[in-house]
Amino acid sequence: MRHKKAPKREIAADPKFSSTTLAKFINYMMEGGKKNTATKVVYDAMDIVAEKTGKNAIDAFEEAIKNVSPAVEVKSRRVGGANYQIPIPVRGERRLSLAFRWMIEAAKSRKGKPMAIKIAEEISSAAANEGTAVKKRADVHRMAEANRAFAHFAKF
Repeated sequence: MRHKKAPKREIAADPKFSSTTLAKFINYMMEGGKKNTATKVVYDAMDIVAEKTGKNAIDAFEEAIKNVSPAVEVKSRRVGGANYQIPIPVRGERRLSLAFRWMIEAAKSRKGKPMAIKIAEEISSAAANEGTAVKKRADVHRMAEANRAFAHFAKF
C-alpha cells in the first residue's frame, strides 16, 4: 500500500433514538444516496417492532444485532496446492457490517410486502433468535466448527 490509510469517519447518532448503531444501519439501508427514504423505512420498521413486541424498539434492534453478529468465519487459504477453509475470529467492525448485511439481505428476500414491514419482521424474528439472518450466522459458525482442524494454518 502506497498511501496512508483513510481515517475512520465518526458517524453522528440518529436524531430519533440517538443511537450510532441505528444511524449506521440506516446508512447500510440507503440506496442511490436516498438517505431520507432509508431513514423513513427504518423508523417505520422500528415503530412496527415497538408495536408488535410491546417493548422498546431500540432494545429489540440491539438484541437482534447481537443475535445475528458472527463470532467466527471461514477464510479460504491456499496451502501447498490445496485450498483450506480456515476459521478466523471476526473483528468488531466487520461483525457489525456482516450482521447489517445479512439482516438487509434476509429482509429483501421476503416477498410481497413493503420494505419497512419486511425489516420489522426480520428485526423482531432476529431478536427472538430465529429467522433467516440468524440461520445464516448459524451456517457460518457450523462451517467454522467443521473446519476447526485447519485453524493452525491461520497466521496471526
